[in-house]
Amino acid sequence: MNNILVLNNVAKEGINAFDKNKYTLSGDVKSPDAILVRSMPIHDREFGPELKIIARCGAGVNNIPVERCTQQGICVVNCPGGNANAVKELTIAAIIMSMRHGYQAMTWVRGLSDEDSAYGKNVVESGKEKFRGPEIMGKKIAVIGVGNVGSRVAKACHDLGMKVVGYDPYLSHSRYLELGAYLDFAPSFEEAIKDADVVTVHPPLNEETKGMVDAKAVALMKDGVYLANFARGGIVDGDVICDALESGKIAGYATDFPTPRMKKMDQVFCTPHLASGTPEAEINCAIMAARQTIDYIENGNVLNSVNLPDVSFARAEGDRITVIHKNKVGMLGLMTEKIAAMGINIENLVNKAREDVAYTILDFNTEVPQALADALEAIDGVIRVRIIK
Repeated sequence: MNNILVLNNVAKEGINAFDKNKYTLSGDVKSPDAILVRSMPIHDREFGPELKIIARCGAGVNNIPVERCTQQGICVVNCPGGNANAVKELTIAAIIMSMRHGYQAMTWVRGLSDEDSAYGKNVVESGKEKFRGPEIMGKKIAVIGVGNVGSRVAKACHDLGMKVVGYDPYLSHSRYLELGAYLDFAPSFEEAIKDADVVTVHPPLNEETKGMVDAKAVALMKDGVYLANFARGGIVDGDVICDALESGKIAGYATDFPTPRMKKMDQVFCTPHLASGTPEAEINCAIMAARQTIDYIENGNVLNSVNLPDVSFARAEGDRITVIHKNKVGMLGLMTEKIAAMGINIENLVNKAREDVAYTILDFNTEVPQALADALEAIDGVIRVRIIK
């Protein structure tokens, strides 16, 4: 029986994907084989030797100690695309509300007396001039990061009549050609943002993107630009944004990550990390996380990992051994020597690397003894070995 520790409220559709004859799921299981988590921070949590995989029921993994997991041989997966449509929808809605001053107008109307707010009253009509804002059709939008969310935002903006320019240095050539049907690519971040009417950011948060929208970037943008951030709060410098809002450099800011300072500003349309929080997105991510967890535990297949290379293929009839190890010269030779010394034939072998970590799957047409796993684990550079029956 495999123990699954469920943190946060994971959609029942994901929970129900597990065979209850094979898995026990709860929020207080001991010595878990897997953890399902949404946004709860688990950096301070100790991980026992039984833990094989942590599945993030969402996209961002900044709440998980990924580097420590890698060192302990724990696979970390996320659910890219599972909540992409939800984030896209709120991003587009927030940009429109920001440009049309929807929040300010609503707040003003709610402050009117019952008499002044009656339909047809001149007081209500005067609000049209006070809060008049531009349409998005015909405006130029820079989409920074055109992955699962950004590409959907770009396509929606194109369909709404906007001129779309994108920037993403990590796209494959095939994806670049595919997205070129509805956006133009800029050669750099700076070129993308310099004359855009709207800038929306959608890259992952890492050392390279942290604070990428800083004072230098804002200075490059046109006066009166509208900015949206529904990716991660750390991508922008909050104080720089507030200063630019006060000066009028930025006309409006739509974000899912308000700071204490900006939440008080009329030009900010802010929501409480709400973009991915739809029932549909939660179900999609829960099912994805469950399936990835089950496939890793039962077959050793890796899909959508953030710390191991993705490796997935059908099993042979016998046992399967998976090895997480350092990506260095000679590792495969050392492993096959140990296997040959025990007189065991390898039916199939796949090895892939991700930076300095590699993952090897070995299939056999027979059972393999624990002694083989012990021998492989004794090799310098091997992090973790599993026998899957």
